[in-house]
Amino acid sequence: MVYYLTFAIILVTLVLIWRNFIDLRNHNEGTEDMSELAGIIRKGAKTFLKREYRVIFPTVLVVALLYSLFREAFSGLTFLFGAMLSITAVEIGMRGGTYANVRTTNAARVTGAMSRTMRIALLGGSLSGYSVPAFGLLGFLIVWLVSGGPHANIVGHGILTSAPCNVVTMRLTTYSLGCSVVAMFNRVAGGNYTKAADISADIVGKNIHNMPEDDSRMPNSLADFIGDCVNDIAGNISDLLESFVATPTACILISMQVFKDNEAALTAACMLPFILSTGGLLSSIIGVNHIIVKNKKQTVFVNVNGVMTPMEHSRETADPGEELNRATYLSAAIVIAVAFYGCHSIFGKLDGLGDIFKIGWVSPAVAAVLGMISSVAVGKITEYYTSMKFKPVNRLAQMATEGDAFVVTYGDAIGSRSVLLPVLVIGISMMISGWLCGTYGIAIAALGMLSFVGTTVSIDAFGPIADNAGGIAESCHLEEKVRDITDQLDAVGNTTAAIGKGNAIGSAAFATVALIMSYIGSYPASNYSNPITIISIIVGGIIGGALIEFFIAILTENTINSAKLMADEGERQLRENPGILEGKEKPDYDRVIKMAADEALHCMLLPSILALISPIVFGFPFGPEIVLGLLGGSTIVAISRAIFSGNSGGAFDNAKKLIETGGLPGYEKGSAAHKAAVVGDTIGDTRKDVVGVALDIFIKTMSTVANTLAPVFYTYRLF
Repeated sequence: MVYYLTFAIILVTLVLIWRNFIDLRNHNEGTEDMSELAGIIRKGAKTFLKREYRVIFPTVLVVALLYSLFREAFSGLTFLFGAMLSITAVEIGMRGGTYANVRTTNAARVTGAMSRTMRIALLGGSLSGYSVPAFGLLGFLIVWLVSGGPHANIVGHGILTSAPCNVVTMRLTTYSLGCSVVAMFNRVAGGNYTKAADISADIVGKNIHNMPEDDSRMPNSLADFIGDCVNDIAGNISDLLESFVATPTACILISMQVFKDNEAALTAACMLPFILSTGGLLSSIIGVNHIIVKNKKQTVFVNVNGVMTPMEHSRETADPGEELNRATYLSAAIVIAVAFYGCHSIFGKLDGLGDIFKIGWVSPAVAAVLGMISSVAVGKITEYYTSMKFKPVNRLAQMATEGDAFVVTYGDAIGSRSVLLPVLVIGISMMISGWLCGTYGIAIAALGMLSFVGTTVSIDAFGPIADNAGGIAESCHLEEKVRDITDQLDAVGNTTAAIGKGNAIGSAAFATVALIMSYIGSYPASNYSNPITIISIIVGGIIGGALIEFFIAILTENTINSAKLMADEGERQLRENPGILEGKEKPDYDRVIKMAADEALHCMLLPSILALISPIVFGFPFGPEIVLGLLGGSTIVAISRAIFSGNSGGAFDNAKKLIETGGLPGYEKGSAAHKAAVVGDTIGDTRKDVVGVALDIFIKTMSTVANTLAPVFYTYRLF
């Protein structure tokens, strides 16, 4: 029944994706200039992804071949399957984003209604949001059923080796790893692309030539529009799909270790991830569609000279942020109901679980709810530190009146201060979940946190669509009222994006801890009282923390170097062609777009494969214990650094936007305070959209690779 229901809801979701896309396409793109600009953005994003996949494909093929040859014969195919479904979801989500941006602008231009404009942006975002759980869950279920389910107990071998492994867990793990590799490439390349374009556009356009944001005279601005799509949409889809797949994988791995001696409990424990994921998918459809339908234009009858005349009516929305929050709360409420009903149905009549489930069948349901509460709590904390409505961002904007150094220093303080509460929330939830039902509880809490990922991604994708919509309005010189609407949506989008990043790293913390515990159970027990074992774990922890800093350094250096090259090109065009500044000539957009793509593709390979090779580099020489330390140390450092990066970057961005929207009287666009805020935003750009978003994928990828190779490290280590 669970399998049939899962397939049915996935099918409904795919139909809904198609219906929403048709609905989106039926809306007008607006003026000829708007349509032309949207076409350039759409073509640029599509071309970049094609070039990126041509680079990814050989890497994916090599890794798949190695797994089939040396671990399990069909694990290479499941690895490829994960990568393929991730790319499919990205392609659908990208269509939603690149078709919705200009239609959002036109909705603001034609209707002047916040509700209708917000609806179009969310309609486009829903294509991303629905694709993530639909394709992730579809692939997971297919691999699970083809491999035989929890009781298969088939021992598999590689084509060239006889090293034994469990077929089910190996195929699920490599399926998850295929999603992870695509996510890492998309995040690293997309982040470099968008931030190199954005930073260079800000430096040259705003600070040197006093141009408005997204001015079409600045050639780098158009590359930034494309970058928003390839990073904030494509990168985010593959990132959250990878997280969504990694969490049920962790649940299955833990279940097959914890419940291996209880057949009925093992079946139930393996069913719960499907129940929660399916319930989460259904809740996302209901939550997001509720907002889309509620803000659709309606026909009302108005008394005109005694005649009831039909007229179009737009529902007025006072606060778009609150509308999006309602979608989240509704989705969460539905999943909570599913969690308790599902746990009662499958665990309620089972015996022999008292040693694991401290409060009976309720234990895993409470763990799932703790994950959801953590998700909402981390989101609210993130909103406090990054939203224009609260003190930190307002205070940061005021600091801009004192100069660059004050902005940067105070923004760093906001980022550092914002780390403790989310980590406490995650840590306490993890401890309670672990007490309730052991390692299995931690994995279920991670799944609870990501269960309604369809809603989270829909709202997250809303941000870059609104950002692009505002850019199109500015570039096409539309009326100020249009930009007013899109700016409000963009500010909300900045906060929702920061919340999405917080959820990603929070769920990564839960999932990675579960994967680390699974890793420990994947090789014969070590003597943890042995001094050499303890030293190996400590040394691994130290190296793991340093590895995160090295990874951050590579990403930052690559982005800044690319930004400098693009800034030089943008300034050259403006200097050599005075007609561009006068509005008489168009810049050479193609040259800048090609430069952004070339730099991103050139810089993505080393940091992307670092997570794949790090466990191997240390595991084969020194054994599984040092890898255990490596995973622990990297996770500890990555969580804090990711939260710091995301929140400080979000605060910098919205402090700049607060000044640009007149929130700091006496200090308008072009003022010294505004330029100082732009400097802060430039620093924050790399943090929130390059570094912070890549760290959660990095630690999960390392943990997944380690899980597939733990017995090999134990058997074949050199020392």
